[in-house]
Amino acid sequence: MTATDDLDLLERMVFLRRFEERCAELYQQTRIRGFLHVYVGQEAVATGVLAHVEPDDAVVGTYREHAHALLKGVPAWTVMAEMFGRVDGCSRGRGGSMHLFSAPHRFYGGNAIVAGGLPLAVGLGLADRLLQRHRVTVCFFGEGAMAEGDFHEAMNLAALWKVPVLFVCENNRYAMGTVLEHSHANTDLAMRAQSYGMPAKAVDGMDVHAVLAAAEHAVRTVRDGGGPMFLECLTYRFRAHSMYDPQHYRTRDEVNAWKAHDPITRLVDALRTQGRLDDTTWDALVTTVDTTIDDAVVRAEASPLEPVEDLMRHVMADSGGVTP
Repeated sequence: MTATDDLDLLERMVFLRRFEERCAELYQQTRIRGFLHVYVGQEAVATGVLAHVEPDDAVVGTYREHAHALLKGVPAWTVMAEMFGRVDGCSRGRGGSMHLFSAPHRFYGGNAIVAGGLPLAVGLGLADRLLQRHRVTVCFFGEGAMAEGDFHEAMNLAALWKVPVLFVCENNRYAMGTVLEHSHANTDLAMRAQSYGMPAKAVDGMDVHAVLAAAEHAVRTVRDGGGPMFLECLTYRFRAHSMYDPQHYRTRDEVNAWKAHDPITRLVDALRTQGRLDDTTWDALVTTVDTTIDDAVVRAEASPLEPVEDLMRHVMADSGGVTP
């Protein structure tokens, strides 16, 4: 990796971290309402994987999907406007934090249903295969999704039909408040994926370089017709499951132990040790990030609410003039 590449990776992770921290701050001020699930601690996963995604590729996220949307190219201010429930939000303010969506960017959610994005990803991948398009669909989900029927059905069909989908399990060890060992009899998730006949690998999800390398091979293989692949990224969320979560299920010592592996701190320390990052460069990077986020908040809050007379639009398909 060149210095420019590493600084790009660092800037992306810092942007995701500070965007999420701003969202949490705005939520506490009740300027963002509803549910909010932030990505703090997991930045290396989205950054490493989506570095290899092209504009025509599709991405399917979970309800913790702000990072996926931002790195897929959805403008930060439209993501923030969606948080505020404004009409200029990427889902016209109707989806909020858990339902970001942008067809022009081929970002297909944002899905509040655990494992709900997996069948969708298989469908997107099947369409690409049948139309012989040289594309990849990347599907993110948590380890909790692997206990759902949708996961098993999707994996089976993906392998059977050899669809070009990269399944990325963001294993942060907790399905809401339930630790992995209490919800999965077999905690070797990569091996479980292999049982469906597809290549699978586990990688350190707190190391952006490790994720970057594993994802580069996986995306290239899937794109070149190798069928689906599974990547388990071992990561950890530093904040609660959602803003309502008191976190009684884990200790402060456990959280602090994982914070010692903070992907941003690890990259910053490495670059400083190598003489490739100094205080001036770091300060400029943070200033650039904060300026972008400040602008996103200002533009989002300036966006209007949807007119009351439009609230029934897009609720149902056009019935041809027949009143349902």
